[in-house]
Amino acid sequence: MNQTVNKRLLALDVLRGITIAGMIMVNNPGSWSYVYAPLGHAAWIGLTPTDLVFPFFMFIMGISTYISLRKYNFEFSHSAALKILKRTIVIFAIGLGIAWFSMFCRTWNSLSSEDISFFSRLYESIWTFGHIRILGVMQRLALCYGATAIIALIMKHKYIPYLIAILLIGYFIILINGNGFEYNSSNILSIVDRTVLGEAHMYKDNGIDPEGLLSTIPSIAHVLIGFCVGKLLMKVKDIHEKIERLFLIGTILTFAGFLLSYGCPISKKIWSPTFAIVTCGLASSFLALLVWIIDVRGYTRWSRFFESFGVNPLFIYVMGAVLSILLGSILIPYDGGSISLHGFVYNAILQPVLGDYPGSLAFAILFVGLNWCIGYILYKKKIYIKI
Repeated sequence: MNQTVNKRLLALDVLRGITIAGMIMVNNPGSWSYVYAPLGHAAWIGLTPTDLVFPFFMFIMGISTYISLRKYNFEFSHSAALKILKRTIVIFAIGLGIAWFSMFCRTWNSLSSEDISFFSRLYESIWTFGHIRILGVMQRLALCYGATAIIALIMKHKYIPYLIAILLIGYFIILINGNGFEYNSSNILSIVDRTVLGEAHMYKDNGIDPEGLLSTIPSIAHVLIGFCVGKLLMKVKDIHEKIERLFLIGTILTFAGFLLSYGCPISKKIWSPTFAIVTCGLASSFLALLVWIIDVRGYTRWSRFFESFGVNPLFIYVMGAVLSILLGSILIPYDGGSISLHGFVYNAILQPVLGDYPGSLAFAILFVGLNWCIGYILYKKKIYIKI
């Protein structure tokens, strides 16, 4: 039994690593003007390979939450609740920290030509809290993890599927009654975010923040689906039965999601109910494929690259975000002016040699490789940094 569980967890680490590597790659092209279509998000309605990366990670987070909470026997206690709350706050705070650091660097560079003292420039760069985006990827992970973990401890698990249905149906009702499928500021999601958060603290995309307040509702349901899948997997010992369950769940969810999309369009930017259902279905099927490749067939050599990402997922994601900000903010002299390290590598090296689109992709791949080198060192030294 232990062997089966360990192998399944290896496949889980690999899928987690694939999603982290994917998120880093699609977030760091050489130029946003030259991105191949599959590596870009759907403009509004629709689904691209890039749209699968984040929801796949959230699905895995649901499975991992089930596994991690088994040590509490799924019984609520103050110590368990305190640990969940602490981790939720830490992840949320890191997300805010990344947003602040990005704003600090942008403000510092924008003031470089101003005739002000060093300390005035430093103060204005530090005190940018009035424009920091409050919500984001890390913040969404924090809220969904915290909600899922608490629900798992206080609610009987047989009722969780009903809660998932209530959350998704309730959110759909909100969408159809609040212009929820309109890509503008009249959308109820935009109205709520502007009212509660303020426009200065939102992502700027036609008034829609893809990690906004209301869309957190289906995101919690999304992680809860992963939790339920984790429960179904851990209840069986035979690895072939695990694969069958994953494929069955994946097929049902994917088919149901696409069928329902005729009435409820698939959209990542609002995390529509069908987006949650389809991506959970595809993630379940993909995990089944990985379990078959890694555990049944024993093909593991290729997966070691992604294991380096998967064993320290959040740390590497945060590190990648910080490195990306630094590469885009550190300026060096170039051609009579200045250019960022990011811009120099792409504009002066990759683009002239490879061209616009291939050069942009090459930068993203090289950046993934840079993050992998750091992750691989941690992996080889068995250093696991839990966030």
